[in-house]
Amino acid sequence: GVGASVVNALSSWFRVTIRRNGLLYQQEYKRGIPQYELKVIGESTHTGTEIEFLADPEVFTETTTYDFETLRNRIQELAFLNRHIKISIEDQRGETPVRFDYQYEGGIEEYVKFLNGNKGIVHPEIVYAQKEVDNITVEMSLQYNDSYSTNIFSFTNNIHTHEGGMHEDGFKLALTRVIGNYAKDNNILKKDESFIGEDTREGLTAIISVKHPNPQFEGQTKTKLGNPEVRQIVSQIAGEALERFLLENPTAAKSIMDKVLMAS
Repeated sequence: GVGASVVNALSSWFRVTIRRNGLLYQQEYKRGIPQYELKVIGESTHTGTEIEFLADPEVFTETTTYDFETLRNRIQELAFLNRHIKISIEDQRGETPVRFDYQYEGGIEEYVKFLNGNKGIVHPEIVYAQKEVDNITVEMSLQYNDSYSTNIFSFTNNIHTHEGGMHEDGFKLALTRVIGNYAKDNNILKKDESFIGEDTREGLTAIISVKHPNPQFEGQTKTKLGNPEVRQIVSQIAGEALERFLLENPTAAKSIMDKVLMAS
């Protein structure tokens, strides 16, 4: 994408250091202009790329000060979305450096627990599913709490799709369908009765994370996913996982039905 190019253009200086094939490469730019060709500056026993840059005060006239809490939240979010991977952030601007290391073996299951941390939970078990269909990987996690709000967070390739999109639509369809069918099959609802979508989402905390080889976002800010095939895939995977969970966890299923009935 254009990310590195834009950062380079908007920086007083920009330096890239690459460790690869036993060698250490480097190139430096000033306001987007390369100061020299990519060159070997040494040897390395490691691999990886390091990017350093300084925001240009001639461009950012209001401030060039970074908000640490905004960056820390994003780093923690990325660690939740990519289980096992350790990501660190350190602020060296003060007298005493501030550092956070994030690594979550439970991934988005831990993310749901974290988000529900200070709320009363309806059921202790967390519904989780992960499956790949047509090179599209879908990961989903949910748990109900005793609040009246809905917290559904959707992501595509680690990008937070604030406005939702096809993956979120598919998840909502599956949730309403499966809970409605369970209620009818267990005589909680009469045959001619039904839940509306809002009833099934009250008190819900859910994460939907999709990894797509060719995502089509609506708008330049990438806040909404537009791939139509994703809706059916997510709906199928989420539906199967939720059906299995309700059948295998009758106590949790009763608690969820009580919650949805109350909302209804």
